[in-house]
Amino acid sequence: MSVKECGNHGKHRRKIFRRIIAGILIFLLIVLITILVIWAILRPSKPRFILQDTTVYAFNASTPNLLTSNFQITLSSRNPNDRIGIYYDRLDVYATYNNQQITLRTSIPPTYQGHNEINVWSPFINGNSVPIAPDFSASLGSQQAAGSVYLIIKIDGRVRWKVGAFVSGRYHIYVRCPAYITFGSRSTGVIVGENAIKYQFVTRCSVSV
Repeated sequence: MSVKECGNHGKHRRKIFRRIIAGILIFLLIVLITILVIWAILRPSKPRFILQDTTVYAFNASTPNLLTSNFQITLSSRNPNDRIGIYYDRLDVYATYNNQQITLRTSIPPTYQGHNEINVWSPFINGNSVPIAPDFSASLGSQQAAGSVYLIIKIDGRVRWKVGAFVSGRYHIYVRCPAYITFGSRSTGVIVGENAIKYQFVTRCSVSV
């Protein structure tokens, strides 16, 4: 085989290789465009969360700059999509006061939520002698003495969308649920057990993804 023939043979192999690479890239581009078109047509809606109730087992701010609390909350989540499922890969629930976290995070087990399905969870969240800022401690004490404390139940996590066989990447989800806890003569709760008070809310939460 001459040098010229060897050169032509090498060029032919490189041409075939470039065509294979180009074919693979075109195929991947078509798949990506198809997924984006389907995604745009279906337009997934965010899940809807509702804080149904909160049972308070402990709420003690008598020690300056320290707070001990123990709650059980009932949350429901509804998938409003007709053709899209939701994977909840991680959901961490905790309570805050004036944007300061006052309980530990409680993890809700990962789950899948089908089309138009509703999931209900009842996790416990608590914090034992959690340090709080001095000005927050004074504000919390005065609000509790006045008979009403405003808390935010927060959920931070990761979700994925399922469209047919396609599953998206992970997205951050942030849920914020307002909760008014009342005390003394202004209490709107119902006594359950020896040292627990249950508050019915049915409050719609804000959700961002």
